[in-house]
Amino acid sequence: MPERSAFYKARQKYISHPLQGLAAHLIYWIFAAMPIDMASNAGGTLLRKFGPKLGQTKKARNNLTRAFPEKSPEEIETIIFDMWENLGRNAAEIPHLHKLRPGGPRIEVVGLENGMASKDDDKPGVFFTGHIGNWEIGMTLATAMDMDMMCVYRAPDNPWVDQLFIRARKTFRGQLVKKGAQGARQITKYMKEGGHVAMLVDQKMNDGIAVPFFGRDAMTAPALAQFALKYDCPVVPVRVERLGGAYFRMTFYPALEIIPTDDRHADILRIMTEVNAIMESWIRDRPAQWLWLHRRWPN
Repeated sequence: MPERSAFYKARQKYISHPLQGLAAHLIYWIFAAMPIDMASNAGGTLLRKFGPKLGQTKKARNNLTRAFPEKSPEEIETIIFDMWENLGRNAAEIPHLHKLRPGGPRIEVVGLENGMASKDDDKPGVFFTGHIGNWEIGMTLATAMDMDMMCVYRAPDNPWVDQLFIRARKTFRGQLVKKGAQGARQITKYMKEGGHVAMLVDQKMNDGIAVPFFGRDAMTAPALAQFALKYDCPVVPVRVERLGGAYFRMTFYPALEIIPTDDRHADILRIMTEVNAIMESWIRDRPAQWLWLHRRWPN
């Protein structure tokens, strides 16, 4: 078994990953050569046509059916097609992220004063968003506020593909850190020095805590609540919506009202329950713009 495992790892490192990386780079440069609207439309059209035929669609259909028991099968299928279109647009827009600036013609910014209140309070701060709309645009919230920030991201398993994302995110205002133990240490140090952090909080964390999400418990990372309590800092929700084509709205909401008690575990659960409820409200409003392909809940 160890020999077989070593063989698979070697094949992945020297054959699978380079081939996948080559394909990803080719697709990246094809979309980069197009005007942004043409690229977005092409990516959306392609995945709208072929995405629903992929095996991962079954996972999305199961998630949607359980999250929206009141919706008909036809309504669920419509969301699935629209979800794949949004995902295709996201992929095609990656080479054009440097053209998407908050406050510019393509990203409307609402409620910026809610973010600026955190910037100017002489405390560290946490901003959270999720995999909604084009979540890469969520990383531009630091630009909207004209400040440096640390953003946590999950690196692709394929380092060749990771290189593309690093290239596309080169205009990010601040530091990008990979999710994991080392990233957590970097965030802790950064916040201790008064820094602000942006987090995507809607993915499953196997060793997290069970928090309600669409009526079912979902294993949720508690780090956001832990940081908020440890540093007595504001937590600001930031929503990104696709308005149509390659046009978006970024909305900063008022900071959560956090009142600590003597029960730290209950405080963490209460904060993350509110965070999940906010995320759920955004998703219910625009269900096709969330990443339903993720295995968010236990089987």
